[in-house]
Amino acid sequence: MAHVPGLRSPYDKVSRVVYFGRLLDKIRLQAAGKLPPDYIDNLGDAKPGMFDTRCCSFLRVRFAEIQARALAGGFSDEQVLAWCLERGGARSDEECLVWNQFMTKRGWRDEANARLRQRIAESALESKPIMSMFDYIDFDEGRDPVAARAWEK
Repeated sequence: MAHVPGLRSPYDKVSRVVYFGRLLDKIRLQAAGKLPPDYIDNLGDAKPGMFDTRCCSFLRVRFAEIQARALAGGFSDEQVLAWCLERGGARSDEECLVWNQFMTKRGWRDEANARLRQRIAESALESKPIMSMFDYIDFDEGRDPVAARAWEK
Protein backbone atom coordinates (compact mmCIF):
# COMPACT_ATOMS: atom_id res chain seq x y z
CA MET A 1 0.00 0.00 0.00
CA ALA A 2 1.14 3.50 -0.63
CA HIS A 3 0.87 6.44 1.73
CA VAL A 4 -2.78 7.48 2.05
CA PRO A 5 -3.03 11.24 2.71
CA GLY A 6 -5.13 11.89 5.78
CA LEU A 7 -4.80 8.37 7.21
CA ARG A 8 -2.84 8.40 10.43
CA SER A 9 -0.77 5.70 12.05
CA PRO A 10 -2.61 3.12 14.16
CA TYR A 11 -0.19 4.03 16.96
CA ASP A 12 -1.58 7.58 17.14
CA LYS A 13 -3.85 8.10 20.13
CA VAL A 14 -7.05 10.02 20.56
CA SER A 15 -7.05 10.78 24.26
CA ARG A 16 -6.01 7.45 25.84
CA VAL A 17 -6.95 5.16 22.94
CA VAL A 18 -4.77 3.92 20.07
CA TYR A 19 -6.27 3.17 16.66
CA PHE A 20 -9.49 5.17 17.16
CA GLY A 21 -8.18 8.16 15.19
CA ARG A 22 -7.31 5.87 12.29
CA LEU A 23 -10.85 4.48 12.37
CA LEU A 24 -12.24 8.02 12.16
CA ASP A 25 -9.85 8.84 9.31
CA LYS A 26 -11.03 5.78 7.39
CA ILE A 27 -14.66 6.77 7.91
CA ARG A 28 -14.08 10.33 6.71
CA LEU A 29 -11.88 9.33 3.78
CA GLN A 30 -14.42 6.75 2.62
CA ALA A 31 -17.21 9.33 2.78
CA ALA A 32 -15.08 11.70 0.68
CA GLY A 33 -14.35 8.95 -1.86
CA LYS A 34 -10.64 9.01 -0.98
CA LEU A 35 -10.21 5.69 0.83
CA PRO A 36 -8.45 3.14 -1.41
CA PRO A 37 -10.54 0.06 -2.29
CA ASP A 38 -8.21 -2.27 -0.35
CA TYR A 39 -9.19 -0.49 2.86
CA ILE A 40 -12.94 -0.49 2.26
CA ASP A 41 -13.23 -4.29 2.58
CA ASN A 42 -12.14 -4.13 6.22
CA LEU A 43 -14.08 -1.00 7.14
CA GLY A 44 -16.75 -1.51 9.78
CA ASP A 45 -17.54 -3.98 12.52
CA ALA A 46 -18.74 -7.00 10.55
CA LYS A 47 -15.45 -8.90 10.34
CA PRO A 48 -14.38 -10.62 13.57
CA GLY A 49 -10.74 -10.10 14.45
CA MET A 50 -10.27 -7.04 12.25
CA PHE A 51 -9.07 -3.89 13.99
CA ASP A 52 -12.19 -1.82 13.18
CA THR A 53 -14.36 -4.56 14.67
CA ARG A 54 -12.15 -4.84 17.74
CA CYS A 55 -12.23 -1.06 18.27
CA CYS A 56 -16.03 -0.93 18.08
CA SER A 57 -16.21 -3.88 20.46
CA PHE A 58 -13.84 -2.21 22.94
CA LEU A 59 -15.97 0.93 22.88
CA ARG A 60 -19.22 -1.08 22.89
CA VAL A 61 -20.61 1.10 20.10
CA ARG A 62 -21.71 -0.10 16.66
CA PHE A 63 -19.66 1.07 13.70
CA ALA A 64 -22.71 2.64 12.04
CA GLU A 65 -23.24 4.82 15.12
CA ILE A 66 -19.59 5.93 15.20
CA GLN A 67 -19.73 6.56 11.47
CA ALA A 68 -22.86 8.72 11.77
CA ARG A 69 -21.36 10.74 14.62
CA ALA A 70 -18.01 11.20 12.85
CA LEU A 71 -19.76 12.40 9.69
CA ALA A 72 -22.27 14.64 11.46
CA GLY A 73 -19.71 17.43 11.32
CA GLY A 74 -18.43 19.84 13.88
CA PHE A 75 -17.06 17.21 16.26
CA SER A 76 -13.39 16.78 17.05
CA ASP A 77 -11.93 13.30 17.37
CA GLU A 78 -11.88 13.75 21.14
CA GLN A 79 -15.57 14.70 21.12
CA VAL A 80 -16.50 11.65 19.06
CA LEU A 81 -14.55 9.44 21.46
CA ALA A 82 -16.21 11.08 24.48
CA TRP A 83 -19.59 10.43 22.86
CA CYS A 84 -18.64 6.77 22.33
CA LEU A 85 -17.62 6.47 25.98
CA GLU A 86 -20.94 7.99 27.06
CA ARG A 87 -22.87 5.50 24.91
CA GLY A 88 -20.77 2.41 25.54
CA GLY A 89 -19.54 3.17 29.02
CA ALA A 90 -16.44 4.81 30.39
CA ARG A 91 -13.14 2.94 30.26
CA SER A 92 -10.70 2.99 33.14
CA ASP A 93 -7.04 3.84 32.69
CA GLU A 94 -6.27 0.15 33.13
CA GLU A 95 -8.76 -0.90 30.45
CA CYS A 96 -7.22 1.60 28.04
CA LEU A 97 -3.74 0.36 28.93
CA VAL A 98 -4.75 -3.25 28.24
CA TRP A 99 -6.43 -2.21 24.95
CA ASN A 100 -3.41 -0.21 23.83
CA GLN A 101 -0.93 -2.93 24.74
CA PHE A 102 -2.98 -5.64 23.05
CA MET A 103 -3.40 -3.64 19.87
CA THR A 104 0.18 -2.38 19.59
CA LYS A 105 1.55 -5.89 20.09
CA ARG A 106 -0.92 -7.77 17.87
CA GLY A 107 0.99 -10.23 15.71
CA TRP A 108 3.97 -10.43 18.06
CA ARG A 109 4.16 -13.89 19.63
CA ASP A 110 0.45 -14.61 19.25
CA GLU A 111 -1.87 -16.43 16.85
CA ALA A 112 -1.79 -13.50 14.40
CA ASN A 113 1.96 -13.93 13.83
CA ALA A 114 1.55 -16.28 10.86
CA ARG A 115 -0.71 -13.75 9.13
CA LEU A 116 1.74 -10.96 9.93
CA ARG A 117 4.63 -12.94 8.40
CA GLN A 118 2.50 -13.63 5.33
CA ARG A 119 1.65 -9.95 4.87
CA ILE A 120 5.29 -8.94 5.32
CA ALA A 121 6.31 -11.38 2.58
CA GLU A 122 3.48 -10.28 0.25
CA SER A 123 4.59 -6.67 0.64
CA ALA A 124 8.31 -7.44 0.29
CA LEU A 125 9.06 -5.87 3.66
CA GLU A 126 11.25 -8.67 5.03
CA SER A 127 14.16 -6.26 5.56
CA LYS A 128 12.14 -4.06 7.91
CA PRO A 129 12.18 -4.50 11.72
CA ILE A 130 8.48 -5.38 11.90
CA MET A 131 7.34 -6.88 15.20
CA SER A 132 3.58 -6.25 15.13
CA MET A 133 0.66 -5.56 12.84
CA PHE A 134 0.87 -1.86 13.73
CA ASP A 135 4.53 -1.86 12.61
CA TYR A 136 3.51 -3.62 9.40
CA ILE A 137 0.75 -1.10 8.67
CA ASP A 138 3.09 1.82 9.21
CA PHE A 139 5.92 0.42 7.09
CA ASP A 140 3.45 -0.63 4.40
CA GLU A 141 2.09 2.93 4.26
CA GLY A 142 5.52 4.52 4.12
CA ARG A 143 6.04 5.45 7.77
CA ASP A 144 8.87 4.16 9.97
CA PRO A 145 7.44 3.46 13.43
CA VAL A 146 10.78 2.18 14.72
CA ALA A 147 12.68 5.37 13.89
CA ALA A 148 9.78 7.41 15.29
CA ARG A 149 9.42 5.11 18.33
CA ALA A 150 5.69 5.33 17.66
CA TRP A 151 4.75 3.07 20.57
CA GLU A 152 6.06 5.66 23.07
CA LYS A 153 3.81 8.51 21.96
